[in-house]
Amino acid sequence: MKTDQYDCSVNKVISLAGYQNEHEFSDAARDAIYHAIFSRRDVRGQFLPDPVPQEVLARVLTAAHFAPSVGYMQPWSFLLVREAETKARIHAAFQQANQEAAEKFEGERQAIYKELKLEGIREAPLNLLITCDRDRAGPVVIGRTHIKAMDLYSSVCAVQNLWLAARSEGLGVGWVSIFHQQALRDILGLPPRIIPVAYLCLGYVSHFKEKPELESAGWRQRLPLADLVYDGQWEKPVEEELRQVLSEHQARAQEKRRF
Repeated sequence: MKTDQYDCSVNKVISLAGYQNEHEFSDAARDAIYHAIFSRRDVRGQFLPDPVPQEVLARVLTAAHFAPSVGYMQPWSFLLVREAETKARIHAAFQQANQEAAEKFEGERQAIYKELKLEGIREAPLNLLITCDRDRAGPVVIGRTHIKAMDLYSSVCAVQNLWLAARSEGLGVGWVSIFHQQALRDILGLPPRIIPVAYLCLGYVSHFKEKPELESAGWRQRLPLADLVYDGQWEKPVEEELRQVLSEHQARAQEKRRF
């Protein structure tokens, strides 16, 4: 017997396809997923000191663990960083790399860069390193036989799952990537086969910003989706009708309106 949720879903008609789809989510469930996607932010400076409850942490880690992975290899592991002393060492490693990064920009760009807050390592109650074990599924893996980086790409899927689940829980996540990888290895004791993929700051926040921080700072703007979708061959544009629909949906997403 179908549940009420599926009964409701079966009765919906997809206007474009013109048929009933029993696998489609309810309006509320679908809207919640898109809301998490469009309101997700890279959080740097709004963390509150409140601890993340064990049940909430377990839910977001479970979401990450259910990410897709090539060859079902599940190459990820999750290293929790809570101790102030360890965070201080990580923060020092960030500062060194960040000073080096600032020198790569010139003039006004360098001035803007130096004003940006690019981490919340010490403020976030929980730091989390998501790693990739390249040997977990053995030397020959379905789907990795010709593209060796598929295990790394799979680990990034776990990052995204965790990020969206965290947003639904009211948790902010900030990805800190300005490190020498060897510094993370040394501080956290990673063996050579383990690749540090994403160092994340995690916790409740005072607020989520309306726009991505780099967009508000004038560093970059979101690119037009319609210019990034091609038809059959590289850089062959899609038909004008689809371009208009893509543009309309991007505008709705930026305003966090319903599709």
